[in-house]
Amino acid sequence: MAVGASFGAIAIAYGLPAWVPFAMSTAVFAGGSQFLAVGLLAAGNPVAAVFAGLLLNARHLPFGLAVATTIGGRWRDRFVGSHLMTDEVVAFTLREEDPARRRRTYWLIGVTLFTSWNAGTALGVLLGGATGDPAALGLDAAFPAGLIALILPSLRDRATRTAALVGAAVAVLLTPVLPAGLPVLCALLGLLTIFRPRRRSPRRPSPSRRSAQERSARERSPRGRSPRGRSPRPVRKEEAPC
Repeated sequence: MAVGASFGAIAIAYGLPAWVPFAMSTAVFAGGSQFLAVGLLAAGNPVAAVFAGLLLNARHLPFGLAVATTIGGRWRDRFVGSHLMTDEVVAFTLREEDPARRRRTYWLIGVTLFTSWNAGTALGVLLGGATGDPAALGLDAAFPAGLIALILPSLRDRATRTAALVGAAVAVLLTPVLPAGLPVLCALLGLLTIFRPRRRSPRRPSPSRRSAQERSARERSPRGRSPRGRSPRPVRKEEAPC
């Protein structure tokens, strides 16, 4: 609810009509896309807002494949269930092994988050209109704090940590020169550090493999010659006494 209140207050602070955050929270229901879209709409870039929303929500494609059987087979279940799909809903759902518990978890968390998100948006719109400055109540920091809490476990991976640092640096450097919202899109360039080709160091054969190769080389060497290529010294046989 706190993040929803942050969104509603920021939307009002950007000068958008009160119905815009309500409509977005009901029809879009995607926190990251909504925050980004508000900044781009306030800057007069509606096309960039649509493109950014499609790009950020593309991750829902594999999410949908993962929970397709959990949502249900009827078209009404799929329509409503796909709208309730968020990162948190999918994460908690996939933790359950029993199909029945998985289905109950999906719908319970999905409906709860949808209700609390819209209630928080309404609260943020009211508080944002009353105070005029979301920063006075700390509402502007709720969403960044939530995002940081979500990505902290992923930063243990070196590649993810590098991509996050590069993306943050790009966004900070471009913020003074680009319209609001575009630096966040440019921050996606940090993902290129994950897909860059890595140099492979030459693999050294293990001791067991080296010994097998040496045995094979000795077996292939001609008879009468040592593995180093030198002929062995002839052995003299002494005659037995008569």
